[in-house]
Amino acid sequence: MQYPHNLNPNDFPSPCFVTDLAKLEENVRILNTVQERTKAKILLALKGFAQWKSFPYLSRTMRGSLYGACASSVDEARLSKEEFKGEVHAFAAGFSSEDMQELLTLCDHITFNSIHQWKKFRPMIIEYNARHEKKVLCGLRINPEHSEGAVPIYDPCDKSSRLGIRLKDFASENLDELFEGITGLHFHTLCEQNSDALDRTLRVVEEKFAFMLERVSWVNFGGGHHITREDYDLELLCQCINRVQAKYPVQIYLEPGEAVALKAGYLISTVLDVIEADMPMAILDTSASCHMPDVLEMPYRPMITGSGEENQKKYTCRLGGKSCLAGDAIGIYSFDEPLKDGDKLVFEDMAIYSMVKTTTFNGLRLPSIALWDSRTNKILDLKHFGYEDFKGRLS
Repeated sequence: MQYPHNLNPNDFPSPCFVTDLAKLEENVRILNTVQERTKAKILLALKGFAQWKSFPYLSRTMRGSLYGACASSVDEARLSKEEFKGEVHAFAAGFSSEDMQELLTLCDHITFNSIHQWKKFRPMIIEYNARHEKKVLCGLRINPEHSEGAVPIYDPCDKSSRLGIRLKDFASENLDELFEGITGLHFHTLCEQNSDALDRTLRVVEEKFAFMLERVSWVNFGGGHHITREDYDLELLCQCINRVQAKYPVQIYLEPGEAVALKAGYLISTVLDVIEADMPMAILDTSASCHMPDVLEMPYRPMITGSGEENQKKYTCRLGGKSCLAGDAIGIYSFDEPLKDGDKLVFEDMAIYSMVKTTTFNGLRLPSIALWDSRTNKILDLKHFGYEDFKGRLS
């Protein structure tokens, strides 16, 4: 079987996430063209991709072009500060007092999900900034109530969404008092979408929240921008950014996760057994539940090199994981030849939202993680996991 970019699965342990540095750097070059054309700053969203051994190749403080990373927790913020070494931005649906005490020592920007959270922590932030030369900038996340997402669980503007401040929430506020200490605005409406969705969102944001845009010095357009996808309209994205910056004196941020590592990763898996159910069933050393949970949550069917749709090729079978979960099924695929014990399968586009979501359910060991350069066929880093990783998260 011909594997992508001369990847030889036998060169790696199984299961193993393999990230191609060449593709990462290609994606970052595309993202940097947006920065150069618009002066926007692009951040890595760690919730989508957090393979920190790759950060030196992404961060502009080292050999990359990205300005920093955005975090959804204290630990992501710490990882960003220690390893990405750029700007650190944080947002979460809610912060505890303990979170805030630590985040203030780590972050450049902190965005609040509600007016209550901002008012609660403003005194702590004012006191911290008074004692430090480098100030922490604060922003509010709005909910434009404009849905672009097709799947409710991934739609931050769904009517039941807990994310962002709705326009009605400002009605009873003294805006001059509320915005004392606020320098930024954040919104996020997209999920794996093109720039036409951003264009529509921006028009709604301007219509509803012009009073905020006129008061702030930075605006974060959030994530979900599929900027490095082949059919992505870069021209329209740049027009959107430049249009806002021409009208308002603001610094624009974007925080894609998928676009940074899109099509840059693989998950190598091995067939352990083939059994008969309603059709042949190949049992793999990977698990949808443990190692690629978006297969069950989104749901979606990951591409496998050399495979086809059901009945497209001569041999059709269902692929299943090795956990005890009855529904640990990856999907139905077809191949040129029957699968057998020991065969290697390569799942494609697995750098994003897979290794960050893995679990040790059933005591299954986490897949190894490799950083590999397809240009030189060299493994630059290889991380293994074992019993202590399972035991260490329990008590």
